[in-house]
Amino acid sequence: MSRSLSMRGSMRSRRDLPPPEKTIEKLEAMVDGGNFYEAQQMYKSTSARYIAAQKYSEALDILQSGALVQLKHGQVTCGGELGVLFVDTLVTGELPYSEEFFGRIRKIYDAFPRISVPHFLGDDYDDEGHQLSEAISAAKARAESCSSFLRAAIRWSAEFGTSRNGSPELHVMLAEYIYSESPETDMTKVSSHFVRGNDPKKFASMLVNFMGKCYPGEDDTAIARGVLMYLSQGNLRDANLLMDEMKEQLKSANSEFPKTDLIQFIKYLLPTLERDAYPLFRTLRQKYKTSTDRDPVFQELLDEIAAKFYNIQRQNPLEGLFGEMFKVSLVLP
Repeated sequence: MSRSLSMRGSMRSRRDLPPPEKTIEKLEAMVDGGNFYEAQQMYKSTSARYIAAQKYSEALDILQSGALVQLKHGQVTCGGELGVLFVDTLVTGELPYSEEFFGRIRKIYDAFPRISVPHFLGDDYDDEGHQLSEAISAAKARAESCSSFLRAAIRWSAEFGTSRNGSPELHVMLAEYIYSESPETDMTKVSSHFVRGNDPKKFASMLVNFMGKCYPGEDDTAIARGVLMYLSQGNLRDANLLMDEMKEQLKSANSEFPKTDLIQFIKYLLPTLERDAYPLFRTLRQKYKTSTDRDPVFQELLDEIAAKFYNIQRQNPLEGLFGEMFKVSLVLP
């Protein structure tokens, strides 16, 4: 009897939850008034009640509204936290990936601030660079918050979508944000998301931009890494597209590829993989080993390429380093 009463009470509490519109309006007013922390706690507690009642649509409306208004006011940590809770609600409700949910995630992503970190000390900075240090710290916080949100979204899209690697569009968004907003750009991480994406032209534009501001010797390494990552997935088409698009963009800018042995290796490698020519592939690896040894990841990627294109089994039958790196990149902050 008591169990029956409890169940009826639970069902009544679900029905008693009001539509979220008034709650959303009230909480947005709190944020507009500067009560960021108090509003944040209410966004979390109110959405939790709707989730407990399995009213996922209402909870998503509350969390999306909160993320957007907090980000509009520059509250990146609060907005990012609500963005992650938005994705967590999709997972809890086992809601499948769709264009509608992707659009809502994109809207939250677009609300994250984009503020370039200065690359030099001008008159606005004192001798100790305090303001520059603050700008870098703020940029790190923005990058970490947005990255956590998008990584959660990628994990959801992998579990409830059609691609086991997650939404290609979400990977491109994460790659773009890390590259443009992080004060300490990790090109390996950027590239790993671009190659899981679906926009080699945008990847090419990023690499051309990187060539204009990187240290000597980093440009050819970044280009080779991107091509080899594509190839390690068996994706010869996008590896060629990347090089072709870079060639066009560099030509338009009156520039060209770095004239290094590593780039020469990549140019020889691509046509080699279009035919059954494992002896030539092996010869190229031996001839250019000094260049490919510059990055320890390259030999691992080349082993994966040999397995993909020529069915040459790896000596160590463990999953490739690139796959492990990608898994880690979705977990680490």
